[in-house]
Amino acid sequence: MEFDSTDSVRNSNPLSYLQTVTFGEPMPLEHGGVLPEITVAYETYGTLNERKDNAVLICHALSGDSHVAAHNDTDDPGWWQIMVGDGKPIDTNKYFVICPNVLGGCRGTTGPDTVNPQTGKRYGMAFPEITIGDIVETEGKLVDDLGISRLLAVIGGSLGGICTLEWAIRFPDRLASAVCLAAGPHLTSQSLAFDIVARNAILSDPHFCNGNYHEHGVVPADGLAIARMLGHITYLSRESMMKKFDADRNQGRKLDTKFETKFSVGSYLAYQGEKFVDRFDANSYLTISTAIDTFELGSSPEELKRKLRKIMCRFLILSFSTDWLFPPFLSKELTQALLAQNKAVNYCNIMSDGGHDAFLLPNEFLLYGNMIGAFLRRSTKEAGEGASLSGSPATDSRFDFTQILDLIPASASVLDLGCGGGGLLSRLKQRGNTQLAGLELNEVKILECIDKGIDVVQADINAGLKEFEDDQFDFVVLSKTLQTIRDVEFVLSEMVRVGTRCIVSFPNLGYHEYRRRLAEYGRAPRIASTLPGTKAAAAEWYNTDDVRFLTLADFEDFCAEKHIRIHYALPLDTKQHQRITEDPNTNADTVVMVISR
Repeated sequence: MEFDSTDSVRNSNPLSYLQTVTFGEPMPLEHGGVLPEITVAYETYGTLNERKDNAVLICHALSGDSHVAAHNDTDDPGWWQIMVGDGKPIDTNKYFVICPNVLGGCRGTTGPDTVNPQTGKRYGMAFPEITIGDIVETEGKLVDDLGISRLLAVIGGSLGGICTLEWAIRFPDRLASAVCLAAGPHLTSQSLAFDIVARNAILSDPHFCNGNYHEHGVVPADGLAIARMLGHITYLSRESMMKKFDADRNQGRKLDTKFETKFSVGSYLAYQGEKFVDRFDANSYLTISTAIDTFELGSSPEELKRKLRKIMCRFLILSFSTDWLFPPFLSKELTQALLAQNKAVNYCNIMSDGGHDAFLLPNEFLLYGNMIGAFLRRSTKEAGEGASLSGSPATDSRFDFTQILDLIPASASVLDLGCGGGGLLSRLKQRGNTQLAGLELNEVKILECIDKGIDVVQADINAGLKEFEDDQFDFVVLSKTLQTIRDVEFVLSEMVRVGTRCIVSFPNLGYHEYRRRLAEYGRAPRIASTLPGTKAAAAEWYNTDDVRFLTLADFEDFCAEKHIRIHYALPLDTKQHQRITEDPNTNADTVVMVISR
């Protein structure tokens, strides 16, 4: 059993590169209190360019601070060392990175353990209740003081993700893009319950002294350690705990502690809890956790949409499959609310056993790290940097794509269902179409889309398109995916609801070569697979993702029966790169149809 965790690099050592700025005017707070002045502690990395348009603000989680990464080889590593630095996804050679300690914190920014200038004593429990909005207001003051009118990006996970959302709502014209990891529009009641128990552990510690423990020369160490133990459980997952502790679950490590160490997981939690006491303040824990718990963007889809209406930036939202502090459905709620209003959003739920802390771990770093890096490159390009930072160009030469392109005007908005690596959308973008979005399930394909500068959302189209409004897009495209759909009638009805026109392409099983293979050899047709990782010619009956086998004639009959209007039928021979005019149900291997209600 190892004690390593995302906390392993954090300590109470002095921050050698810490900077501070004090704002002397009183700051009114959202819940009615007033701070006579505020000091913001922060660290910066990289260089602000002449245009001042390469600044990236990073917002830390509850137990984090301004030290996001080491400044050099002799500096202590930071809490997001894998993400920030020379050549890393948040590249300090390209970006000017700012990471402030939050209001209410205990690493230099005004908080309960700092001195109230009006009394000459530490605030303690007299520190007023703050909100996420108050935290973001102080960060806005810092950005102003640095002479930056518009940020390239705001990035954060957990509490930092919540702050990122607040930034996009409160200052819609002050950031070009936002990356929100492992967060949501509010906490679940289960997560709130853990925070309540954690705060009660602190409040009931005999050394809490009504929050004035510093005056008595004591610290509510037991209560704070238990609070951290509870919190740490929510940061992990069942899978990660099984891997970490099951092999020696009954072999706890002996520690100089009053906490139970009979089991290996107990030793781990005791160590993490007591280590936390060395670097964090109990009143800050109460203050910041309460701010998180009271954050609410909307208790209904309608209210959430209303709160997000002012957002102008492009979003990347990432959740993690085993996160039960901010479960993935919360990120999906955010994504759906943004999509319903035609906001530019990218979303992926990354499969991980890392739990809530997955965004700090190396396990899936190649995926989420590269997504963030590609997203920032796109933001930089759109902010006016050179073409050297552009994503991968579109190289897909599928013949049916060229035919579909001819059917879509350059001014049209397009939603591509099952968009793969963004081949069709990237060609539309290069041609000049601007309002483009894709839906895709595969994580690697989503990364390819982001790298090409295509907005993509992870979604199973079999579940429908409920996040989209009626006639939201000029065209909805389903390219060589119809044969994989479980409920064809439902999905097509959703398509014609959301799109003014819909384009459907599919392999035509009436094609003479498929017929001959079945009739002469008694073998199922071999059709190019759309399964990730399979070769185009490798799809047999047992490894194809197809669940439907239809012909052009079958589809025409279906449309007539379901009162779907066929505007245009385009039978193709994709091997010879030509359109078919004679006996299309026999001579076309692929069919492109334009339909509507």
